Amino acid sequence: MTLGELIDKLGGKLVHGDPEMPILFVRDPEEANPWDLVFAEDAASASRAFAGGASAVVLKPGCIDPSSYDPQMGVVETDQPRLWFAKAGKILESIPPADGVHPTAVIGERVELGDRVTIGAGAVLGDDVWVGAGSRIEAGAFIGPYVSIGENCHIHPRVTVYHGTQIGNRVVAHAGAVLGADGFGYVRDPSSGEYTQFPQKSYLLIEDDVDIGANSTIDRGALKRTRIGRGTKIDNLVHIGHNCDIGEDVIVVALAGISGSSTVGKGAVIAGQVGIGDHAHIGPGVILGGQAGVLSGKTVTNEALGVKPGTVLWGTPARPLTQVLREIAALGRLAKRGAKGSTKDSK
Repeated sequence: MTLGELIDKLGGKLVHGDPEMPILFVRDPEEANPWDLVFAEDAASASRAFAGGASAVVLKPGCIDPSSYDPQMGVVETDQPRLWFAKAGKILESIPPADGVHPTAVIGERVELGDRVTIGAGAVLGDDVWVGAGSRIEAGAFIGPYVSIGENCHIHPRVTVYHGTQIGNRVVAHAGAVLGADGFGYVRDPSSGEYTQFPQKSYLLIEDDVDIGANSTIDRGALKRTRIGRGTKIDNLVHIGHNCDIGEDVIVVALAGISGSSTVGKGAVIAGQVGIGDHAHIGPGVILGGQAGVLSGKTVTNEALGVKPGTVLWGTPARPLTQVLREIAALGRLAKRGAKGSTKDSK
């Protein structure tokens, strides 16, 4: 693809260089070769970009004197060079050609495969599965009965998709992910102490453009569906319980756990090792910092806490980080006073 074609797709302004310059890959400046694209957001990173071997750089206007431009490099200006670079990487990403159905794959009855679908070695597709055009199901994946998978999805090796799960378009599920297993719901008999599973008979809906990290698990609904909203990105080793409703463009970072029947609003950020109890409600745009905790049944919104969007919440129960730091400082002062008092008493 040429630099000009990328600009046609992504916008930006070519301020230096040839629009017909071919661009094949995106790279770090220190590892860049001819035909590679790099990016810069400030003067220091621009200097590194021009010092490398890339053919083109995308940068923020005014971050470096134009007289410093390398005469051999293409230069694209845009207000968000990192985002432009990321989108260019997606466009340039090499997509393996469709390989068809591997002879060792097991295909059930009434399975419908769209054009250019790949089914890898040892993959199993149950009865009444539908797979959209351009999707890839890699080696050893298991797709249960009545599952639908949209177009241009990538189901990596050893992913397990339980029966009835619905997956939208351009969804990526990395190795070892388990989608649509039973939720952890039980009813206790008070007389005997025994537990009986509450029916887990609904399904899991994953909307378009969702990414799911390796070894993450998302449970099916009990009596109503579990939903993962469009554009949400889920890291490795995340668990989302049954009946949860996760909004659009949510970020969930590694080792976070969201208990059953909780909701997360559009654009929220759930950082690493966050724990959210059952029936909790996280408002749109809320940011929960690493290891924060939300107690069962609690509602956390920026409005209720009286904080601006973008405020980081931390601790258990989650509250503004600035408040937590003041509390820690106050506790430290009390501890010092207590230590001084103990020293005086001992004298």
